[in-house]
Amino acid sequence: MVAYELKNQASITARGGNRNILSRTEIIFNCNGWRNFGILSILGFSCTILGTWEGLLGTFVNPLQNGGSGGAVYAYIFAWVGTACTFVVLGEMGSMAPTSGGQYHWCAMLAPIKQQKFLSYITGWMAVMGWQTAFASASYLCGTEIQGTAILAHKLYEPEAWHGTLIVWAALVAALLANLVGGKFLPRLEAIILVIHIIGFFGILIPLVYMSEHKSNDEVFLQFLNSGEFPTQGISWFVGMTSCAFAFAGGDAAVHMAEEVNNASLVIPRALMMSVGINGCLGFGMLLAMLFCLGNMDDALNTTTGYPFIEVSWQLPPANFGRSRETEESQAGVFGVRLPMWSVLLTTLISLLLALINIGSSVALNDVLSMAVSGLYSSYLIVSVLLLFRRIKGDISRYNDNDDDIVNLPGKKLVWGPFHVPGIWGILINGFAVIYIIIVIFWSFWPTAMNPSVTDMNYSVVGWGGVIFLASLYYVIRARHIYTGPVVEISM
Repeated sequence: MVAYELKNQASITARGGNRNILSRTEIIFNCNGWRNFGILSILGFSCTILGTWEGLLGTFVNPLQNGGSGGAVYAYIFAWVGTACTFVVLGEMGSMAPTSGGQYHWCAMLAPIKQQKFLSYITGWMAVMGWQTAFASASYLCGTEIQGTAILAHKLYEPEAWHGTLIVWAALVAALLANLVGGKFLPRLEAIILVIHIIGFFGILIPLVYMSEHKSNDEVFLQFLNSGEFPTQGISWFVGMTSCAFAFAGGDAAVHMAEEVNNASLVIPRALMMSVGINGCLGFGMLLAMLFCLGNMDDALNTTTGYPFIEVSWQLPPANFGRSRETEESQAGVFGVRLPMWSVLLTTLISLLLALINIGSSVALNDVLSMAVSGLYSSYLIVSVLLLFRRIKGDISRYNDNDDDIVNLPGKKLVWGPFHVPGIWGILINGFAVIYIIIVIFWSFWPTAMNPSVTDMNYSVVGWGGVIFLASLYYVIRARHIYTGPVVEISM
């Protein structure tokens, strides 16, 4: 197997469902083209990176406060449908160009030539910001959930914010060691992790449903709440809905492993769609179980642990049943087999520093979670809009397995991959995905209550806007002279 690294070119000719990139520019010979992931291993990777039912438990309080039981159910369904449409769009682009660059690579492929370099550059920054803050958020949830369990299990324990930060650091170190030591075993482990992901779901669901008292259907599906005291219930619902969107964030993870996946132009889209189906069902089942078994909502919302699901588990008979979940176990495996050591260390360092915010304000660290949503979804938005524009204009030709033209390069012919939703349905799905992403980004910047104080304000819009401003400033000063576009590896 031979790999070529191509600078400043994004795309490919089609042959037998595999995409081989041809270029007019510099080709650098490289013999490291390993493709060790199959459909099962990349499906396990995608499902556990999403971790929908796990992530939903960690952010469960927000849709309860702003939406109530009924609002949480319908917010989840809305987020599930919106995510499915978004994954279809990502899958189509991943089928056209299955490269580890993902969004910033597709942007270079789809954008008009004059805007191609800048849009690709900004899209890359949005994806980087989203993933850095998502990793920090997952580690924060893991650490503080462990601390929340300790609060209930040991009545004499007096929690301090710095305790939570140290536990977060421990989780980060564990993820770092898993990358450094176990990275080469990742393809073999992902199927096992997928099994753990599913078994863990039933390990929590069955005792919860079997041992607790259940609410009525009306209490679950028709009870709405506006704890943030917003002017309307609709505004409150949208504010709470963003936590459901966070539970589905990270769908592009499998895309960034494309260059290590066999037959990636078909396998990656299938893995995306299967993962949103599996995780969506697991997440919805866990949500309904928690709502039916919630007990007193005020006690759950005001729990000293900060997490209603810990309080609910603790109240189950027999006493002291409470337990924490396996949290974001897959975050340790984001980086693949050929380990980018400095990237792993830098990501860990950034998360270690962000965890220090918790010492000053847990609310401020929750803003980091909002930045994860706005960053990732902003990168989805740019490429989704470009794809919608191209498909409405009819600029993308049908996939032809025997097409030997140089395609999907900036300024060259665009060709659909083997995964494609044709006609009006493709336009409708793409259009709804764009609308959904805009809604998620807009509402992710809102505080959780009206008239917030300085300490309770959601400052994620400042962080999001600050990254765009500083990245744009650097582009004007220097990057426009040295940034040439995506760098990808492909197998021939």
